[in-house]
Amino acid sequence: MSDSRGASPGGSSVDDHQERGLSRGALSWALFQGARDPYVILITIYIFSPYFANVMVGDPVRGQAMVADIGMTYGLIAAITGPLLGVAIDQSGARKPLLALMVGLMAPLTACLWFAAPDGSGLPMAGVAAILIVVGVLFAWNEVLHNALLGQAAGPHQAAHASGLALALGSACSVAMLVFVLWAFALPGHVGWSFIPATPLFGLDVAAHEPDRIVGPLVGVFMVVASLPLFFFTRDVAATDIHPLRALRSSLREVIATVRGLKAHRDAAVFLAARMIYTDGMTALLLFGGVYAAGVMQWGVLEMLAFGICLSLCGAAGGVLAGWFDTLFGPKRAVQVEILGAVLCLTAQLGMARDRLFFVEPFDPTSQDVWNGPMFRSLPEVIYLALGCGVAVFVTGSYASSRTLMVRLAPAERAAAFFGLYALSGTVTMWLGSMLVKFATAAFQSQRAGFMPIALLLLAGLAGTFFIRGGGPLKRRAA
Repeated sequence: MSDSRGASPGGSSVDDHQERGLSRGALSWALFQGARDPYVILITIYIFSPYFANVMVGDPVRGQAMVADIGMTYGLIAAITGPLLGVAIDQSGARKPLLALMVGLMAPLTACLWFAAPDGSGLPMAGVAAILIVVGVLFAWNEVLHNALLGQAAGPHQAAHASGLALALGSACSVAMLVFVLWAFALPGHVGWSFIPATPLFGLDVAAHEPDRIVGPLVGVFMVVASLPLFFFTRDVAATDIHPLRALRSSLREVIATVRGLKAHRDAAVFLAARMIYTDGMTALLLFGGVYAAGVMQWGVLEMLAFGICLSLCGAAGGVLAGWFDTLFGPKRAVQVEILGAVLCLTAQLGMARDRLFFVEPFDPTSQDVWNGPMFRSLPEVIYLALGCGVAVFVTGSYASSRTLMVRLAPAERAAAFFGLYALSGTVTMWLGSMLVKFATAAFQSQRAGFMPIALLLLAGLAGTFFIRGGGPLKRRAA
């Protein structure tokens, strides 16, 4: 079965390119993830959402609750509609027209965040929330379609490397934009380095938080430009004569049938269940990792930007390493190693504070700095940063390896439908991690205690992967 997965109607198998590296279509498919991931890094995690929560809302606690409500809303919508979209696209065939439509909507909506002035005079909080919800749903749909195109773009023997490269490019593009924002808007006026502009570029007004808001247009423009190669060079699945709307009307029955049909695909079902659990932990890490670091380590915007850059660079390395791990050991073993590595690094992180090392060792914050740089000068900060980089490597690697494992376990003719369920497994309980963190934090009045459920979710998901059969390394075909 695996030999036929890379074949495309009316063309030769993309596996013909496996000895010469990734095909142009596979490279373009991977770059598409680089086009969309900066939205997560710059808008959701490090820059715009913290600005929205702390400045526009004005109360960090209420702002975090509002951000959580936004995430839960678009997560619920995506959980319901993602599988429907997957089945509908299985019937109608072509993925690229809908991908183009989604990019055409996401980019201008993201650019509109520029108008979110601190006092709400340009774009009120309700408008910002609406944009974040709509783009969040479109992002999830985009992911379903993009994942469903992997088999066509790369084939089974290139899928591991294409998937890993996509995650690496997502991290690399994100870190490039973070570096630009740091150089152009955050550092000017704060350091006297000759290669840093004296004032923010474009005459942006720091008092009006324009450096925080400019990331909307930057992400929107980059999304369009970096998406173009996929539409030009990646071969699409052949379209059928079934209209997408007609396919959508019948997709609910198909989703129910697909879920019931999981009985015939035991290992895919076990994997989806395990992924649902450990992805809750990964999602909570993304949502609260920056908040935890800023609170426990008392980091400001400069440190958080640098923290994001370092973690994104390590995430790029994790994506590349995942492709190698998948090929050498198989995606199942790779996922297991990556989850365990994330748990170990996270646990060690929880033992760090400005005045403590690894839970029990006191540290004098007034002691001599490790170095005289502009940030991360104390030993706890350096260790926390290193552990954060480890988390980034393992988390990014787990995303790449999980996607490769889904390609291996899903039937080729139902790839889009199974990736709809794959998206569902990543979103249907995405509220669980946030809920557990919220309850644990409130019960123990401790950020550290609030993070312990994340480690438990990761361990529970890891345990589930040991019941998956298959997912080992592919045997190379004889020449």
